[in-house]
Amino acid sequence: MRAIWKGSISFGLVNIPIALYPAVRREELKFHLLRKSDLSRVSNRRVAAADGKEVPWDQIVKGYEYEKGKYVVLKDDDFARVDIEATQTVDITDFVKIEEVSPIFFYKPYFMEPEKGGDKAYVLLREALKNSGRIGIAKVVIRTRQYLAAVKPQESGLMLELMHFADELVDASEFQTPRSQEVGRRELQMAESLIASMSAPWEPEKYHDEYREALEEVIEEKIEHPEAPAPKAVPKRKATNVIDLVSVLQESLAKASGSKSAPRRKPATTKSARRSKSSKRSTAAKKSRASSRKRAA
Repeated sequence: MRAIWKGSISFGLVNIPIALYPAVRREELKFHLLRKSDLSRVSNRRVAAADGKEVPWDQIVKGYEYEKGKYVVLKDDDFARVDIEATQTVDITDFVKIEEVSPIFFYKPYFMEPEKGGDKAYVLLREALKNSGRIGIAKVVIRTRQYLAAVKPQESGLMLELMHFADELVDASEFQTPRSQEVGRRELQMAESLIASMSAPWEPEKYHDEYREALEEVIEEKIEHPEAPAPKAVPKRKATNVIDLVSVLQESLAKASGSKSAPRRKPATTKSARRSKSSKRSTAAKKSRASSRKRAA
C-alpha cells in the first residue's frame, strides 16, 4: 500500500518522521447509468441550466452563492490569497484527556508508520500517550486542505484520526429530545437486565455489511440467470407504538435468555461461508466471461 502523505509529528522540540496510510478499506459497488434499449452508457454532461447547452471546461468558473441566484466568482488568485502552507507536519498544539472529547468529533482514521530514524521517538510518544490517557490535538494539511486531527496510541502503533471542527457540527439543541419523565424502578431494572443478558465481548469480525453481501448475490444471480424472475422481497417490519413498556421488556428478556440457553450451533457456514461462496462464484463467473471474450476475439 502506498503512503498518501509523508511528513513528521511535531510537539515541542520533538520531530518524528512518519508516513500516513489509510486505516479504512471500503469499496462501494459502482453502478452506471445505461440506456434501456441497448445498455449503452449515459455520460454525465456539463450542461448549463439556463439554455441546456454543454459547457467546455475552459468556460467554467467557481462561484459562491451569497444570495438566492446571486454569485460572486473566485479566481485562482483569490484562492491563493488564503492558501495554507503545506508544512508536511502534524503539528500537535495540545494534549487532552481522551474521555473529554466526544466521539462525534472523530471521523476518519489513518495509520502512522515511523520513517527511518524515527522509531525511538515514535515509541516514546506512543508510550507517553498510553500512560497519560491523553491524545494529541493537531493541525495538519493534506492535499491542500487543513484538518483538525488527533494523534492516538493504537495497539503497537500510533493513529492519526481526522476530526470535525466545532463549527461543522450541528448543535444537539436543534433536535427535539424527550421531555424529562419519571422512569419506573421496575422498568429500569428490567432494561438493565436486558442489557446485561445481551452483553458480549467486542468481536468486530462478526459484524458485516449484510446489504452489500445480499446485493452482490443478486448481481451474481442476474449474471448467471438474466431472465429469472426476482424473488419476492422480505416484508419490512413495521414500527409500533410501545404502550405497555413492561410487557415488551418481559418479552425481550425471555427471548434474550432463550437464545443464551439454546445450544450453540456448530461454527456453521452462514454469512462468512455465503460470502466466500459468493466470492468464488464471482471469480468463476469473471473467468468464464473472460474466456468467452477470448473465444469471440
